[in-house]
This record gives sequence, C-alpha cells and structure tokens, in this order.
Amino acid sequence: MKNHEPGGAQNPGEILGISGAFWKSLALHAGVKLDLFSVIGEEVPSAREISERLDGDERGIGTLLNALTAMGLLFKKGGRFGNTPAAKAFLVKGSPRYVGYMIRHHANLVDSWSRLDEAALTGKPSRRGARHDAGNYLEDFIMGMHNNTVGYAPRAVKEISLEGRRKLLDIGGGPGTWAIHFALANPGLRATIFDLPDTRPFADRTVAQYGLSDRVSFHAGDFNTDELPCCCDAAWLSHILHGEGPENCRKIIAKAVAALDPGGIIMIHEFILDDDKTSPPFPALFSLNMLTGTPEGRAYSRGELEEMLAEAGVGKIEMLPFQGPTESRILRGTV
Repeated sequence: MKNHEPGGAQNPGEILGISGAFWKSLALHAGVKLDLFSVIGEEVPSAREISERLDGDERGIGTLLNALTAMGLLFKKGGRFGNTPAAKAFLVKGSPRYVGYMIRHHANLVDSWSRLDEAALTGKPSRRGARHDAGNYLEDFIMGMHNNTVGYAPRAVKEISLEGRRKLLDIGGGPGTWAIHFALANPGLRATIFDLPDTRPFADRTVAQYGLSDRVSFHAGDFNTDELPCCCDAAWLSHILHGEGPENCRKIIAKAVAALDPGGIIMIHEFILDDDKTSPPFPALFSLNMLTGTPEGRAYSRGELEEMLAEAGVGKIEMLPFQGPTESRILRGTV
C-alpha cells in the first residue's frame, strides 16, 4: 500500500489547469468527429478550402484548426494547414494505426462525465440517451476497443506464455483483437470469441483482415446469462469485469473456470488497483467512468480479484510482469 503525502497541484494556476484540461479534449473530439484530419490528408489546404469541403463556416473551422495547431496536431504555413506525422498515423481514417474510434467513444462519454457529481451523490449512473449498443455508439465502442488494443497487443502476447495450449476462449472479446494476436503468436492455437450477437459483424471483419477465419471463430452469447463453450485450456477475460458488480464478477469467473479443462489457465486483464484503491491513477479515474455509466461497475483491486479467483478454485495466482499503456495488468491462475 502506498502512502499519499500532500503534493500534486500546489497553486491556483495548477488547479485551474486541471479544471480546464477538458478544453484540449473537446477540441480533439471535435476535430475527429468532423474528420478534419482525413479531410486534410496529405494535402496542405487553407481554412477556406477545408471549411468548403466540410460545408462549414470558415471562422468556426479556422478557429478549430488554429487550436489543433497550437496543440501540436497540425502545422500551419502561409495560412495553410497540414497534418503532423502523428496526426497522419493516428487520426486519418484508413491508417492501420487510426485511433479515432476510441476518441469518438471518449466524446460519447462527455455527457455522463459532466454529471459526475450527480453519480457520486446518488451512486447511480449519470449516462442518459444513446448507449454503447445503439447506432454509431456501438461501432465507436467496439472499434475503439480495437484501436486501444492493437497498438500493444503484439508486444503483450509475446510476454504471456501459452506454450502447449491449443484452445483459447476470449470471453467478451468484442472485435477479436486479443484472440487474433494470441493466434498469430501461437501457430498451434485456435481461439473462440464469445460475445453478444451484434458484435459478430465487427469480429468477423477484423478476423478476416488478419486472414485467420480458419483458426478464430465467433460464438454468440451473453456471459451474464449463458453458459460458456466448454473444453478450452486457456480463458482470457480482458476488460469485462470492470463493467460488473462483485457478485456478477464471481459468477463470470466461475463460468470461465467451468469451461476450462483440468490444468487450464485463466487470465484476467484489467485496470487493477492497489489494495488502498488510490493508485495507480488511471484505474482510480477509470472507476469513476464505471460509476457514471454502469449500475455496479468499478475498477477492482488486486486483492479483490485474487480472492474471487481463489473462491472459484483457481490456484497458483500471480501478477504477470506485463503493464499496458494505461496501467492495465494481468492476473493468471491455474485450475
């Protein structure tokens, strides 16, 4: 457990900097929602040309372009705007490293986060209106997860030994990003993605892009209400438990254990808090995201997850050395 001494922001300027940090976020959200970076592409057009392509107001678009330039996402030369190398790589649609879906997902969360005080006071979600399973929200959410994972999964799977394993069950696997990369790193492995039926088109498309349709399959179901496909020797639960309360987490872990053959391994990839729940910073803040959006979801501590695993009969529980870019960690145990 870490001791948290007084520190951090020390003066009004630093405190107000924290308060106004959303200005940059919302400027980026607006640029991605308008697809400004793709509209610019490889060219260096003027604000007038860009606003005409978007059928928008030149003053409004120009003001946003200047702000995005100030943030280092665009460059400006002779009154014309171009994408920086980072913008070309991550913010132009069609780039293999495009992260725009995740940014759009973040934009979808702004409304509920703006009422965090309401959620904290009532203990109930503040999210209203459209959900992750409605319209473009579903695509933004699922492909945002892919955006977020594809950048580090190739590294991660090299650090997670699946030697001798033949069948992986990716529970709540969404577009199949982890199943795909586990299969690529382990040529003898077959994987099954288990997720809701409306996730299947995204999974099928992503798996096909990697040429793995013969080794990575999709099984439709709801891990809260349905039994899981049996007889696997590795179960992967990546970022699904944080959406559930403790009792549902225990049930999901028990189902995963039941689906494993003797000697099988279960791996939980989550934003795992230290036992005092005040660090690391990202999991602590992410728990607020679950407060605003779910009835019981939260980030769990290492001790809480280890206890759930032990209750389900899992032994040899260990924290792997891997750490993701947003402070995610992996617990692994054996059935």
